[in-house]
Amino acid sequence: MMTIRRANERGHAEHGWLDTYHTFSFADYYDPQWMGFRSLRVINDDRVMPGQGFGEHPHRDMEIITYILSGALEHKDSMGNGRVIKTGDVQYMAAGTGVQHSEFNPSNDEAVRLLQIWIQSDRKGVTPRYAEKSFAKAPSGVLHLVASKTGRTGSIAIHQDADLWLAKLSPGDRVAHKLASGRNAWVHVATGEVTLNGQALSGGDAAALSEETALELSATKPAQVLLFDLN
Repeated sequence: MMTIRRANERGHAEHGWLDTYHTFSFADYYDPQWMGFRSLRVINDDRVMPGQGFGEHPHRDMEIITYILSGALEHKDSMGNGRVIKTGDVQYMAAGTGVQHSEFNPSNDEAVRLLQIWIQSDRKGVTPRYAEKSFAKAPSGVLHLVASKTGRTGSIAIHQDADLWLAKLSPGDRVAHKLASGRNAWVHVATGEVTLNGQALSGGDAAALSEETALELSATKPAQVLLFDLN
């Protein structure tokens, strides 16, 4: 079974310094039909204007993943990390017992666009931790494992039985993914145009899949797609 979540159905907030779309209920946007999917709780498509950002704020007991689609973002946190993450970079924080952090666009003239993703941790009170990995030079036409429970094949280890895959696709590229029995998938098209099991999807569109055994993605325009394989 596939359920489509169209880009224009998402929550939207325009704050001047921040233009954001919410796939699931978040902040002032509330839709009881879209509270999350399995352990996936948040996908925010954020555009932060030049010289602007999120001031220092706390998080607890959440797995937080940020993927930079364009531009750069300066990160600081209470673990002592200070980084500028750039296009193609993935950043991970396990908030655990508590983390304070801030995010700032250091550019004077370019907005930064990012996907902010929250996955519910499978246990509370873990020690906070930080990791990052660059996919800026990752080849197109294949699925890259970004994060997993065990950190297998060089992926970022997270506190949840969830695999996050990234596909960077050129027109005509096709990738396939098998779902094990009892597993579910959320497919989020970050940019471009694709077909998923024959269903056309564009940037910002997403699809929930349950009781399926296989997924096939093909690109009709250059695209970036996130695939969450969830328990």
